[in-house]
Amino acid sequence: TDPRWLVPHFEKMLYDNALLSRLYLHYYQVTRDENARAAAQGILDYVVREMTDSGGGFYSTQDADSEGVEGKFFIWKRDELDELLGKQDAALFAAYYNVTDAGNFEGENILNVTRDLAEVAASENVAIEQLSETLVRAREILFAARETRVKPARDEKVLTAWNGLMLASFAEAAAILQRSDYLAVAKSNAHFVLNNLRRDGLLLRTYKEGRAKLNAYLEDYAFLIDGLVTLFESSGELQWLEEAHNLTATMIDEFWDNEEGGFFYTGRSHEDLIVRSKDFFDNATPSGNSVAAEVLLRVEQCLL
Repeated sequence: TDPRWLVPHFEKMLYDNALLSRLYLHYYQVTRDENARAAAQGILDYVVREMTDSGGGFYSTQDADSEGVEGKFFIWKRDELDELLGKQDAALFAAYYNVTDAGNFEGENILNVTRDLAEVAASENVAIEQLSETLVRAREILFAARETRVKPARDEKVLTAWNGLMLASFAEAAAILQRSDYLAVAKSNAHFVLNNLRRDGLLLRTYKEGRAKLNAYLEDYAFLIDGLVTLFESSGELQWLEEAHNLTATMIDEFWDNEEGGFFYTGRSHEDLIVRSKDFFDNATPSGNSVAAEVLLRVEQCLL
């Protein structure tokens, strides 16, 4: 939210975490940069910890504020570090994360890394290994302390489209990072969505507190199919490809424009509208048509 890329919008959206984690996974595949691997795992572990229903669905958002203060859950005072870590470890942690007495956000501190490990170690006259070990230990202590704070509220509705995006990320991560636990999360989510957000062969849009409702839109079908194909590729289990194939047939039947081509945003089973629009442009999430085009190719390739 600022020119320095320091202050985030503290609200966390499921679709942002899904798309960003997948990007880090692909970057890691190309570069083998361990920072990218750590970033992807950090995002996915957060989703498991904070954004996953006991049945396997993924929640939509986590608020920016707690106790009426934006970012309060995530920011730190310099003297808190001394109290929790001891002065020596606190000094190293503060040097690496740019924590000061004055703060960088309304008198407190957003943890912010601007120098690499070697540069900070040299400036503090310690070995890189010592600094790394201190940071690992300090993060564990601060995480435990942060867990005692009042957490931001969550929007606990489960949206089919956003779950499809996150499903794909966990399925890819299972294969790329060799994490069987991520594969289990992906399977649990696929079961949840297919069992709870489908009625009479058609997908539904949203689920909360045991109730699913609203006809699904194009993006719900396309994103979920993408996640199911990715899960098939990661697990080798044919059931996920079969589900993806069946949903693709339904998507074509419900949304395809037989006269001019392309997919409508709403299906034939939706209420009658004056105009059925089409969305071709990617915004905060990919457009339904762009993902639909991709999944048509992917499903066909998997069936060959």
